[in-house]
Amino acid sequence: MADRIRIGIIGGGIAGITTAISLLKHPHVDVQVYEGASHFHERGAGVGLSPLALEALDDIVPSAIELLKSQAGAVELDAARLVIGSGPEAGALVSDLGVSAGLTMNRASLLQTLLSLLPQDILHAQKRVKSVQQMEGGVTVAFEDGTDAQFDALIGADGIFSAVRNHVMGKEAEKHAASPAGWWDTRHLVPFEKARAALGDESFKVDRQFAWLGEGAAMLHGIVENRTMVQCIIAVIDKNFSADRKRPVTKQVLEDALPKSWYQGSVAKGMVELILDQEDPMGYAEWEHKSTPTYANNRVCIIGDAAHATSPWQGAGAGMVIEDAFILGHLIGNISSAEDINAAFSTFDAVRRPRCQRVIDAGRETGRLFCGQDEVAGLNPAKLGEALGRTFAHVGGLELKTHKEEALAGMRILLSN
Repeated sequence: MADRIRIGIIGGGIAGITTAISLLKHPHVDVQVYEGASHFHERGAGVGLSPLALEALDDIVPSAIELLKSQAGAVELDAARLVIGSGPEAGALVSDLGVSAGLTMNRASLLQTLLSLLPQDILHAQKRVKSVQQMEGGVTVAFEDGTDAQFDALIGADGIFSAVRNHVMGKEAEKHAASPAGWWDTRHLVPFEKARAALGDESFKVDRQFAWLGEGAAMLHGIVENRTMVQCIIAVIDKNFSADRKRPVTKQVLEDALPKSWYQGSVAKGMVELILDQEDPMGYAEWEHKSTPTYANNRVCIIGDAAHATSPWQGAGAGMVIEDAFILGHLIGNISSAEDINAAFSTFDAVRRPRCQRVIDAGRETGRLFCGQDEVAGLNPAKLGEALGRTFAHVGGLELKTHKEEALAGMRILLSN
C-alpha cells in the first residue's frame, strides 16, 4: 500500500514491542522498531499482569493468557497477600488484594514471547537516537551511527531517560525530568526450593505474591518461571533521595538500612540471606516522573516509562504500558491518513495522562503505607488494609471498553473540527 502510515518506535522493551504488535494489526500502518542496545532484552525481574492488563493484552494478542503460560512460564496467581513484617504486629494479615492477581512471569521471558510475534525485519538494534526533528508532514530521526530515518509519526518508548521525551517536552524537559521517588530496592531470582527453605512452607502453600510491610522498608516475593523460581525483593526508604541509580549491596548495607524491628518477624533473616546469595548484589534507585505536561507534540508522542515512569509499589507499570498500546492501536487503527496523526496523539494524551498520573501519585502513597510512613495508619493492620484498599481501587477499576470508546469519541471530535 503506497499510502501506508509510516510509524517509527524508539525503544525495544515491553512498551515498544507491545505497541508494535498492536499497530501491525492494521494493514494501513507500517512500523519499524529501533533499540539502542546491541540486542532486544529486559533486565530479568519478575513482572505481574493484572486481570485488567491481561484483558487489554488479549485484545492485542488473542489468547494471550495461554501464550504467556506456554511460552513465558507465566504462573496464575491467587490474590496477593499483604502481611506485617516487622515489629510487635509481625505476622498479622493486612489484606488479600482481590480474587486473582493475574499472571506473574520473568520480564525477560515476557519480552521474548512478544518479540516472537513480530517480523524480524522490522527490528533494528544498536540504533541510539541522536536527534529528533519535526518538519511539515513528517519526522526525521538521526541516529548516533550516522544514519537517519523518516516517518509520518514517531512513538517514544525509550524508557525513563527518554531522548524522545526531551523532544516532546522541549524547553520544559529539564523541569519535568525523572527524579528519585524516595526508595531503592535490591532483588534476586532464586530457585523455588531454596526460597521455600529460607522463608518457610506457609508462604508457598498457595501460588501468590506476598508483600511484607514494616518500619522503613518492605519485602516482596512472588513465583515465576512455571513455579521453578521466586523473585525476591527488599525495598527500603532512601532518606537522602540519592541520585545514585545503582549501588553495591552488602550485608552491612542491609543491616544499616533495615530497622532492628524487622528481625522480630519471620521473613527478614531469610530474605536478606537470599538477596546476598548472588554474585555482586546491587541496589537500584526507584525514579518517577512527578509531572508531565503532555505526552504529545504534533506527530511525536511518548508511552510507557518515557511518559509516566512510576515507583513499583502498585505493581501497575507493565499494565499501564499495555493499556497505552491498547489505546494507541485503536486510535491509529481508526484513522485513514498521516494527516490524522495529530488528532490521534492529542487524544491519546488527553485520555491516558490523567489515568497514568494517578497511578504515579498513588504509587508514592502506597510506598509510604508499605513502609509504615503514613501518620494515620502506621503499622496497624486494620488501618493499613483500609488505606491500601483505597489506593489500589482505581488501578483495576477501569472499564476498558469505556476507556476505548471515550478515546475514539474524543478523536472523532478533533477530526471533525
